Amino acid sequence: MNFSDKIFSISADVEFEAAALELFRVQAATCPPYREYVELLGVDAQSVTRIENIPFLPIEFFKWRDVYCGEGKPEKVFTSSNTGGTVASRHMMQSLAMYERAFTAAFEQFYGAAEGWSIYGLLPNYLQREGSSLVYMVDRLIERCGSGGFYLDEYEKLIADMAADVKPKILLGVSYALWDLAEQYAPKLENTIVMETGGMKGQREELPKAAFHRILTEAFGVEKIHSEYGMAELTSQAYSSGDGVFRAPKWMRVLTRDVNNPLKILLAGSRGAVSIIDLANISSCAFIATQDVGRTFEDGSFTIEGRLSGADIRGCNLLVQ
Repeated sequence: MNFSDKIFSISADVEFEAAALELFRVQAATCPPYREYVELLGVDAQSVTRIENIPFLPIEFFKWRDVYCGEGKPEKVFTSSNTGGTVASRHMMQSLAMYERAFTAAFEQFYGAAEGWSIYGLLPNYLQREGSSLVYMVDRLIERCGSGGFYLDEYEKLIADMAADVKPKILLGVSYALWDLAEQYAPKLENTIVMETGGMKGQREELPKAAFHRILTEAFGVEKIHSEYGMAELTSQAYSSGDGVFRAPKWMRVLTRDVNNPLKILLAGSRGAVSIIDLANISSCAFIATQDVGRTFEDGSFTIEGRLSGADIRGCNLLVQ
């Protein structure tokens, strides 16, 4: 069994931990920026026997270095959506097929086959934002659905097309666009999941997540607001079915670290900086110290509660800038 087959067949913690340690040792030897980072920390990769002791690469490395250990040239380089004047992160992917396998499997784990849905995106389409991993994912999922589409700024057409669609629907959008739709039209959406992808990123007033979700639930007539958590530097996504509690696919794990000691992993329930193990990052680095702040729980779920002080404004809401 090759490694990609192994990670997508994970069903127990012991299998995850074994695969993570295996990939750590490979990437600590073959991914130059990560190898240098591990060496500077004085860590002997062969002596690490617990995933809590694996060093997490600061996500800023994706801005300045080629975080890549794939064979040959990458098939695709995805870029983050940052404000002008900041450097975009670059995620070099050896295989788009691997990315499609990961996001399809993650979506199916939480929502079932894409073919059973219509997906409507309040996002720029793929030609408008060709370097976005999120837009690429939604574009391919819409293709699998066979129904739905991209409707950025086309609110009246979106409402009419969704009303005429008899399939179960997912309305997935950047947060400020969903707020605009709620404020300007407040359409009551039947047989629909509303899914947001992040904060306002300077487009509109930042609200506490619970308050923002209340605005959307009241406007759209839905019980809960779902959320998607992902970033350019990851291959996988986590999903929330409400109340801001995310669950990751079986090959991805979220940990929190002490903001004053990035090598110290915190116990479940503690608030800290978010570190992610994404085993689908086979050709880059699977062990990433993000700039997000959150909590993890005993069952593997987690919440995102903000950003570290001084962290870049970034994310999918900047796709249209």
